[in-house]
Amino acid sequence: RPSPEEALQWRDSLEKLLQNPYGLASFRSFLRSEFSEENAEFWVACEDYKKTKSPVKMMEKAKKIYEEFIQTEAPKEVNIDHFTKAVTIKNLVEPSPSSFDMAQKRIFALMEKDSLPRFVRSELYQELIE
Repeated sequence: RPSPEEALQWRDSLEKLLQNPYGLASFRSFLRSEFSEENAEFWVACEDYKKTKSPVKMMEKAKKIYEEFIQTEAPKEVNIDHFTKAVTIKNLVEPSPSSFDMAQKRIFALMEKDSLPRFVRSELYQELIE
């Protein structure tokens, strides 16, 4: 469990929140309650994808991320605009570590703008900073 001081930093930094295992778990639990957990799951999947070295593994992970989060009617489809989706699909012709960057940035911004302020006001978070 993080110290209240550590948890307080998350108010101003989604980055710090997502990098802290406890913070990420708390945030995901909150998102689950709001039915938007796919955003954090997508972000985590992209972070994992970027660390992939093997081109074969990268191709497999790219396909999995696309099928799970990007394609229309995907089981955990993330809310990205048509332009971002088109760029992402184009990037997947030859997967590289940056294939999902644009989509990941959009989802990060969405979580930062919408989800983080609600999380900070939640009971879950308030208990962490007491």
